[in-house]
Amino acid sequence: MSLKVRAILILLVGSSLGLAVSVGSYLLIDRHMRGEIAVGSESREQARFLAEVIERIREEYVDALDDDVLVDNAVEGILEDLDSHSRLLGEDDYENIRISATGQYAGVGLNISLEEGEVRVVAPLDDTPAQRAGILSGDVVVSVDDVPVDRENTEATVNRMRGQPGTLVTLDVMRDGSQALLRFALTRSEIYVKTVRAEYLGEGYAYISVTGFADTTGDELEDAAEAIIDEHDLRGVVLDLRNNPGGVLDAAIDVADAFLEHGLIVRGKGRVRDARFEEHANPGDLFSGVQVAVLVNGGSASASEIVAGALKDHRRARLVGEQTFGKGSVQTVIPLSDGRALKLTTSNYFTPSGRSINGTGIEPDVVVSAHNPAQQYRGPGSDILPSDDNQLQEALRVIGLNSAELSEAP
Repeated sequence: MSLKVRAILILLVGSSLGLAVSVGSYLLIDRHMRGEIAVGSESREQARFLAEVIERIREEYVDALDDDVLVDNAVEGILEDLDSHSRLLGEDDYENIRISATGQYAGVGLNISLEEGEVRVVAPLDDTPAQRAGILSGDVVVSVDDVPVDRENTEATVNRMRGQPGTLVTLDVMRDGSQALLRFALTRSEIYVKTVRAEYLGEGYAYISVTGFADTTGDELEDAAEAIIDEHDLRGVVLDLRNNPGGVLDAAIDVADAFLEHGLIVRGKGRVRDARFEEHANPGDLFSGVQVAVLVNGGSASASEIVAGALKDHRRARLVGEQTFGKGSVQTVIPLSDGRALKLTTSNYFTPSGRSINGTGIEPDVVVSAHNPAQQYRGPGSDILPSDDNQLQEALRVIGLNSAELSEAP
């Protein structure tokens, strides 16, 4: 599958990487690849009936109604009755999905989250305007271009930070220990989001974090694996998928394929041809002979569950942590003539064993609750030590590390 024609995205609610995403699995259809819709006589009669109802409401309802609002409400009502994931996408939402797939956008490079009513910086992305200007993890964004942050609509804040490369944007932030607001004047640039972070922990063990699934994730993982394997004799690897909301299906397949020699990775079932698919591993396991543990929790969704489910079903890895989210349906994102898009549930996917995880998630082989969910090691540059992450310590123990003396990353 190619993004030029289509890409399946599996995403969970969140606000990260300077963009907002929403629950669902997506099949992106190129606007030029759509065929003509065949309409039968019965469908034409139903369409006439719908048009008649809308016209009666428009002409005779007690209050005057805007035609566009009336039609949008009718469409949204239809979709709402289908399921909780099908909906009409505005142009901004549609663009956010494209950004999530490519891992590329123009902005300042901030990963933000809403914490206790504040828009807080999780981390500035490496080598971005935000990092170079000195914005730090824990800073609270107060305004963007002198427009106060709307805590009820973080997407609006995200959109103001994005813009054309080379244009200016100002951010006012609060920082612990500082009496006054700090103002940063940033020049937007193209941001390339890295989704893989890897580190050799010592004693033959490595840590790999995959924070999302974009077009580049498979190549990033391969590069990281080769760099570690070339320099160290590996005995075990921990693959961290905690709080990974998902992404491009092709990337999830690449990640699972890196750990598998052969076998089915995922199967999709739906009514139309594009909604039915099977993806298999190619010969060659990058981590052949290496013990593998996969860290998961309730924030591991969709694409993460595809990887976790495939490695679990093939007995290639042991899952450690907490029950995954449980998102197993696919939505097709269909471009519409006015620049918006229709997100419609079109198929369900299944793990290699034939199991649907929709609504149930995946139970880890070793259940370990986080002592402190905020204390999760995230690889190089993390302000949390490996030894402070009890789930990571258990994952290392599961794959053979008897010593927990990883007090700090090398």
